[in-house]
Amino acid sequence: MGRMMAAGGPDQRSMDFKRSGRRLLAQFRPERVTMYGMLLAVLLSVALSVVGPKILGRATDLVFAGVVGRDMPAGADREEVLDRMRDEGRGDVADMLSGTEFTPGEGIDFAAVGEVLLLALAVFVAAGLLMAVATRLVNRAVNNTVFRMREAVQAKLSRLPLSYFDGRQRGEVLSRATNDIDNIGQTLQQTMGQLANSLLTIVGVLVMMFWISPLLALVALVTVPLSFVVARRVGKRSQPQFVQQWKSTGTLNAHIEEMYTGHALVKVFGRQEESAKAFTEHNEALYEASFRAQFNSGIMQPLMFFVSNVNYVLVAVVGGLRVASGALSIGDVQAFIQYSRQFSMPLTQVASMANLVQSGVASAERVFELLDADEQEPDPVPGERPEAPRGRVALEKVSFRYEADKPLIEDLSLTVEPGHTVAIVGPTGAGKTTLVNLLMRFYEVTGGRITLDGVDIARMSREELRAGIGMVLQDAWLFGGTIAENIAYGASREVTREEIEEAARAAHADHFIRTLPDGYDTVLDDEGAGVSAGEKQLITIARAFLSDPVILVLDEATSSVDTRTEMLIQQAMARLAHGRTSFVIAHRLSTIRDADVILVMENGSIVEQGRHEELLAAGGAYARLYEAQFARAVAELD
Repeated sequence: MGRMMAAGGPDQRSMDFKRSGRRLLAQFRPERVTMYGMLLAVLLSVALSVVGPKILGRATDLVFAGVVGRDMPAGADREEVLDRMRDEGRGDVADMLSGTEFTPGEGIDFAAVGEVLLLALAVFVAAGLLMAVATRLVNRAVNNTVFRMREAVQAKLSRLPLSYFDGRQRGEVLSRATNDIDNIGQTLQQTMGQLANSLLTIVGVLVMMFWISPLLALVALVTVPLSFVVARRVGKRSQPQFVQQWKSTGTLNAHIEEMYTGHALVKVFGRQEESAKAFTEHNEALYEASFRAQFNSGIMQPLMFFVSNVNYVLVAVVGGLRVASGALSIGDVQAFIQYSRQFSMPLTQVASMANLVQSGVASAERVFELLDADEQEPDPVPGERPEAPRGRVALEKVSFRYEADKPLIEDLSLTVEPGHTVAIVGPTGAGKTTLVNLLMRFYEVTGGRITLDGVDIARMSREELRAGIGMVLQDAWLFGGTIAENIAYGASREVTREEIEEAARAAHADHFIRTLPDGYDTVLDDEGAGVSAGEKQLITIARAFLSDPVILVLDEATSSVDTRTEMLIQQAMARLAHGRTSFVIAHRLSTIRDADVILVMENGSIVEQGRHEELLAAGGAYARLYEAQFARAVAELD
């Protein structure tokens, strides 16, 4: 029941197959020389392959001529023997033998047969070697093309704005960058060379068939329209299912990625059954789409084999009649039957490759959709830069909205002097993190401008801007590697172990690091297993300190540490923030008492600003927030 329901869910509209297919082939332009070499090797291989049956047909004629001639009187003329047969009433046998070149009284010429067979062997060996060369060339071209596509996707991901990732599941994006590109590579590997070989074989075999017998060639072509009808009908039915198959694969991967990264929360809240149920639904949707795609495309080969067998029967019957009438030799009919098989086989192969091609082009469309996504605005060339970075930040009538019809920040003006610590507080959704994202140019302002030391940040390169900003987020991010490597990640140059340890001491991470078995050489995985959430945050803070930024941004940076560590960090921050402009986003108001200025934001606007004591005395929004936190703390103690 579940599988039947899954079949009718998501959009199953077919993609623009022709356009995407042409665009995929266009990726091979840098490999033109290799592709031309591959086509030349395939052409020569096919030419030798199609000559082979004709050569073997000659060997059959020699054997048949020897068998017929050895029972006839020696020295007699071939035409006389045939006339005598007709006079004796054996005209049908005479007509059949009239198409065979035999010498009365002579048996099988084994020397001539051996020469023909050796020639056939040499032809087939050469054809095989040329095909091996073609295969190697196509593998090189495909691997180079897929390599460039991966590089293009990686470069594209670095140019996409943060809004692109905010609106999509990470697993779905990863599926496009990994599964879909892998599928493209496999499809091209399995079809590119074979497709060229099959198409050229069809042309070569047709030439040989018309050379041997135009009548038989026309008989063999009778089934071709039927083959095209079968291929078109089946392909049209299976194409939407391949599109849905890869779409369902991305959805399933996104669900697995989310459940894996949040497996602890899934267990804490007892959502294992719901997670398993959602997995089953996505899995059944993938099963249904895959089954339909493979079934619809899988019936192609049996149908094509049936058409091929019909072709074989027609050729055998008509060919037998032509031999009986003496219009063709047995060797020619034998060669023609081989050609009919050679003609049907590439048709069947091309039809069978349709499912692979459809699957590959479906993946290509998903990759091209990623590559065609709107990018962030390009950096100006050349970009401006402050003459002497000091950290003065000014927001001049800044406006921003995530959605065109929903304003978030309107006409916001603010000036932060160098070396000052600015704390930003307010309820969830007030625009605190958005303000920092605008400063980092993760998003572009929709109105007004932001300047750094008098230079509009929109006229600076993002690399130049972000190189002077150190940022610590609420969610600590570590990569697989040693603790020392994770701390050094924040530096824009090569740093020494002493500098790494100094940054760790400044962040009060040195003590716990030295208690680990391997100290700074302790290897962490990307989940940071082996260290607590607070310790991971200390490592990321040390990373920010090592970058020696002009501006320091802390987005709930102390939310994962205990009270004692929080106090130590505050002391370290006060020392390290000297000479640096610091932005601190905090919900715990106790962490920002010493800030030079506190901004209270509500609905994208600054409703209050001042020092801690001033804002409390004013009895406004900040005082209400502070009292609410104090009352909650008392209630928790009670």
